Amino acid sequence: MDHAADRTHDARSVPVCYRHPDRETGVHCTRCERPICPECMVSASVGFQCPECVRAGSGTGHSPAASRPRTVAGGTVTADPRLVTKILLGINIAVFIAVRAESSLLEHLVLIGQWPPKPYQPTMGVAEGEYYRFVTSMFTHQEIWHIAFNMLSLWWIGGPLEAALGRARYLALYFVSGLAGGALTYLLEGPSTASLGASGAIFGLFGATAVLMRRLNYDMRPVIALLVINLIITFGWGSIAWQAHIGGLVAGVVTGYAMVHAPRERRSLIQYGTCALVLAVVVVLVLVRTAQLT
Repeated sequence: MDHAADRTHDARSVPVCYRHPDRETGVHCTRCERPICPECMVSASVGFQCPECVRAGSGTGHSPAASRPRTVAGGTVTADPRLVTKILLGINIAVFIAVRAESSLLEHLVLIGQWPPKPYQPTMGVAEGEYYRFVTSMFTHQEIWHIAFNMLSLWWIGGPLEAALGRARYLALYFVSGLAGGALTYLLEGPSTASLGASGAIFGLFGATAVLMRRLNYDMRPVIALLVINLIITFGWGSIAWQAHIGGLVAGVVTGYAMVHAPRERRSLIQYGTCALVLAVVVVLVLVRTAQLT
């Protein structure tokens, strides 16, 4: 047993990951009983195992598929558990630089229902068939404070969540949440109101993180406090599209619950089936609003 981890455990009276002594955890390896954090959890037939126990058991006659390390949600454990988060950060920053360099690009990327509004002849907007705006607006920021706040949140929340879910499930959660936030904004905002930013997707990550922490019996107070602060800012600042935040949060909670609670036998079916159902709701909302505007 790592003596540094023992000292930290004694001082704080809270179990900490034996490989990452700075991370509290309520989950233990089912074989050696050492405490493990989400990054170190490998899904086993019963509970979770640490990487060392998985490697030790790989030569006991199990098939390669059975012994392959898995995350808490069934994803593949990778060498760089934050790779997708880094790519998302890079795309957001690249689009921000492009918009700052060429401001006319902004009007082609933001989420807007219809411009100019009726009775004038519309020239652009989702109602005119520009559905790509639901995706481009998720990566578009205009103000430095906006992208700075969103990218810090993405790094702090997204990195650990990616490690816990795995790359494919994390990416699906991100896009489902962002699209749900965009759809609710499109439905409830005025047709000529422009919306942009990664906030919908990031609120989805907040929601999924809360579900994951509940699943792992972590202390919920820090994430709840952070979420409450963000919701206060959402409804207290007039220029923020609260619809995107709420839509992303709800989608993140629903999708995140399916990701971490799906039974092993039908895990992928339930996880990606839930993503498909949320996307179906998104499509319905978009079609309803488009019918109202055309």
